[in-house]
Amino acid sequence: MNIAWYAARLRRMGARELASRLRDEGLKTRWRRQQGRPARLSQAILEAGPAIPPLELEPEISDPIVAAAEALLAGRLPVLGRDTALPQVEADWFRDSATGIQTPREAYAFDIEARDPEVIGNHKFLLEPSRLQHVSLLAAAYYVTRREDFAALAAAQLRSWWSANPFLTGIHWSSGIEVGLRLVSFAWARRLLAGWPGVGECFEESDLARDQIFRHLEYLARLRSHGSSANNHLLAELLGLYVGASAFPWFANCRTWCLAAARELEAEVRRQVFPDGLSREQASDYHGFVLEMLMTAAAEGMLAGRPFSPGFHGVVARMADAWAAVLDCRGRPPRQGDTDDAFAIVLDPPDRQRRPASLLAAAGSLVGMSGWWPAAAPDLRSRLFGVIAAGCAETRGHRDRTIEARPAERPDLFPNGGLALLRDVEPRADELWCRCDHGPHGYLSIAAHAHADALSVELRHGGIDIFADPGTYCYLTEPEFRRYFRSTFGHNTLEIGGLDQARYGGPFLWLDAPESELLAVSGLEGGAVAEWRARHQGYARQAGQPVHERRVTLDRIARRVLISDRIAAAGSFPLRLAFHLGPLVTAELEGHVASLRWSGAGRDWLGRLSLPPALTWRALCGSLAPIAGWYSPAFGEKLPAICLIGEGLASGGTMLESSFEVTPVP
Repeated sequence: MNIAWYAARLRRMGARELASRLRDEGLKTRWRRQQGRPARLSQAILEAGPAIPPLELEPEISDPIVAAAEALLAGRLPVLGRDTALPQVEADWFRDSATGIQTPREAYAFDIEARDPEVIGNHKFLLEPSRLQHVSLLAAAYYVTRREDFAALAAAQLRSWWSANPFLTGIHWSSGIEVGLRLVSFAWARRLLAGWPGVGECFEESDLARDQIFRHLEYLARLRSHGSSANNHLLAELLGLYVGASAFPWFANCRTWCLAAARELEAEVRRQVFPDGLSREQASDYHGFVLEMLMTAAAEGMLAGRPFSPGFHGVVARMADAWAAVLDCRGRPPRQGDTDDAFAIVLDPPDRQRRPASLLAAAGSLVGMSGWWPAAAPDLRSRLFGVIAAGCAETRGHRDRTIEARPAERPDLFPNGGLALLRDVEPRADELWCRCDHGPHGYLSIAAHAHADALSVELRHGGIDIFADPGTYCYLTEPEFRRYFRSTFGHNTLEIGGLDQARYGGPFLWLDAPESELLAVSGLEGGAVAEWRARHQGYARQAGQPVHERRVTLDRIARRVLISDRIAAAGSFPLRLAFHLGPLVTAELEGHVASLRWSGAGRDWLGRLSLPPALTWRALCGSLAPIAGWYSPAFGEKLPAICLIGEGLASGGTMLESSFEVTPVP
């Protein structure tokens, strides 16, 4: 146990949160007596939950689903982009495929040290299979083919998990987000298997299934994330309770639970989403995850005939518009903050490259697609959501009202989320796209998924990372790399005094937050030049109270980006300025000039990067001492990539100028 971490974590909680957590500890103590015991259920009312209609699907939608299900039949389970072995025996649910560590199977869930990699291995690779999203995918394959083998494997996986994981036994009961997402998988698996003769035997006729579903619902009804932890985890818990109680209205409390979850979801979306549509977590991947959860809830409400309010649907529309607006010319979102491939519902193969468009297709089916959105081909989820929305007359009025209130043109500035996009106005294959960050540090007091990246930039050319956000890579398993990928030095911004902009407290804990401020912005909508200027005060705790101010200018005609950094302070400070290049970019550094080269948009390109001569420059690639020059394309993956690092001393008033210009290779 890390006493220092627990002490720091407690300091980020308020009195109300502490009281709630104490109540939770009392519940966990009482629940210990129920570990592994079946619930005492009154006679269940086994009425069917909302049904979904059959669909005729094009091969381009059904074929990938069938191919993914065939791989599962062959025993291959993709976990975070890697092929692993599909669980075959009960012990397999407790093995982390990344490290091979076998976590305790019989222990009381809340006795397991869920933050210790020596106990649980890489927790993402351990927990992901038990979200059972591959089961809903198998059920989708049955839905589109009526093949018995897909349904039989889905049922076998459910029974195996249910048998291996009695109530509160083992790691998979230790976190509410896991319980919530499993309930969504249970619900959609039952719906998509509705035509299978064995579905009743698997679900409502099974004592094991009824007990597990009730215990999942009971858990979420009584145990929630609180205060500084009430981020996307709370949304997943509420979503699971809402969908589970709606899909399985078998128990006396289901209606009460469903209505309570709906009320809390209505309130929570207004807390967790900015008025401009961006997620407050300051993490692009989590914006997509939250949008997916809210759309899943909205579809459930329509299907059950009790749709959410126009305000809730308006939040979904704003989030979808924001998502559509930030994509580059290749349909890639920003890489800001943490990313870990979290999905709320899996009906189509979970393809990273396809996901941005899949979210837009689903949103378009539910709330309507704005005319300026990029094209998004339909998939099974979007087709099902479209049929569900078409069958709900009340939400058609919501949709008409939200469309009227939405932006008529693509926005480039998100004032609440603190994101500005300097980019080409008209579509072009060699688009210059530059994300500038002046937003809040993150959500709630610990900003769990935020990085210390104030005033950082992310520059792409034709969708190719030039100045790259390095990504996430890991959470708990390699603490030095976790700290690097979250650090100020790990982003394209200025480090002052050898410190991060925020004080680091742990893998998901910041002890304070830099305050950022937009000073001026112009030319985003058109013209030859776009400019952004902002500052932050994250270093003001140092002697001399240095303030970092940055100006970024995009010259669309000259194909040039200028970055000017100014320090307002008394005294002098050690500085590090980093430019992290994407893995497809090569560089030759001579003095303070770097010659870059990459391929994209059907040809080769050259970039000239003139760096501030007041600093001493070096290039690192895949370095371990210091850790630098790494790029994480996805969770659990890292690649060597060139990082250009400038170091030196500077006094207050110093101006550092960096210039990047791109030209095609003759």
